[in-house]
Amino acid sequence: MLGSTPSGTEACLSIIHSLMVHRQGGENEGFAKRAIESLVKKLKEKKEELDSLITAVTSNGLQPSKCVTIQRTLDGRLQVAGRKGFPHVIYARLWRWPDLHKNELKHATFCQFAFDLKYDSVCVNPYHYERVTPPAGSTGNCTTANIKYTTHTYPAPYSSAGPQHHGRSHQQPPGSQHHSVAPYPQPVSNHPGPEFWCSISYFELDVQVGEMFKVQSSCPVVTVDGYVDPSGGDRFCLGQLSNVHRTAPSHRARLHIGRGVQLECRGDGDVWMRCLSDHAVFVQSLYLDREAGRAPGDGVHKIYPGACIKVFDLRQCHRQMQQQAAAVVGLIPGSHSAGAATPADSACAASLSVDDLRRLCIVRLSFVKGWGCDYPRQSIKDTPCWLEVHLHRALQLLDQVLHTLWNDPDSV
Repeated sequence: MLGSTPSGTEACLSIIHSLMVHRQGGENEGFAKRAIESLVKKLKEKKEELDSLITAVTSNGLQPSKCVTIQRTLDGRLQVAGRKGFPHVIYARLWRWPDLHKNELKHATFCQFAFDLKYDSVCVNPYHYERVTPPAGSTGNCTTANIKYTTHTYPAPYSSAGPQHHGRSHQQPPGSQHHSVAPYPQPVSNHPGPEFWCSISYFELDVQVGEMFKVQSSCPVVTVDGYVDPSGGDRFCLGQLSNVHRTAPSHRARLHIGRGVQLECRGDGDVWMRCLSDHAVFVQSLYLDREAGRAPGDGVHKIYPGACIKVFDLRQCHRQMQQQAAAVVGLIPGSHSAGAATPADSACAASLSVDDLRRLCIVRLSFVKGWGCDYPRQSIKDTPCWLEVHLHRALQLLDQVLHTLWNDPDSV
């Protein structure tokens, strides 16, 4: 440790002052001070970790340091001065990259309690994370997460039977028994899974082209590409689909689909996507919205060539459908828990329709062209070629949730 650097046993004010000196200046001084005070307070009883934080920050990462951990909150976010954010992002912005976007971070291989590992404790050591930036020429915007997700973030697959010991393991690190975490989750439902895990529809503008393509549950990986080979099994080829009303923009965009995307169903129903194309794809995903700290449906996420990213989480979807379905049933006149429903209640129930619940079970993606406030295209239906992926396990769970709530609204 540097000779002039305060140790974890010194007064908190001295430590806070030392850490404030090294902030990057992206946040106002009041917020930065509150964030640092909050962290130092959490580390008061963990002298070794506080020393690691001081070493990392004051040496600008030149000195090796251990994980600096705080307790993970229920939604994963930390509130500081009335603002919520992901803790590792808050402190990485504070001491390293003021303009950092949450999804530009990946953890170093030696970090035992990285945010993405989902342990009860989260490492906020800013030098245990690396920044992954978009390719040159990309610009940030208000609705599109311009993130290059690297294949390093692709964790080892799992099954309900337990972990498979290859790739990066999500087991608890050795020597840290006080950080309790269940190694792998139990299935969301004991009901047998559906025959098909997803069905994929292809659109050009607002017109569906070709038949819906269904993928059997025995085939967890499917590729959707732009070639003209016959479709079947684990491959959906868009090049061989004809459309007499095809527009020039759709024709041009189809030429750039190339190797397309690969979708993989993991565990009980989580879905990962790999961009195989030479051009970016744009994804609408409630899971990515939550991970980016956005309102559901608020983001369009730009995924670069070669990137691999989780786009759907079955458990998150199941929790959300339970909450929304309960709201629908509770507002329908004549339901067990409705009571005296007002016209406003009925209108609200109508707006929270089953179609809204079904949207939780859908992932949409556009090839080549994005949409949203930074593009001429306001809706995905304005893009030249895009996919809609219906996830059957989630739809199956939705049927169970609705059946249970309708017959026993107090069960949730």
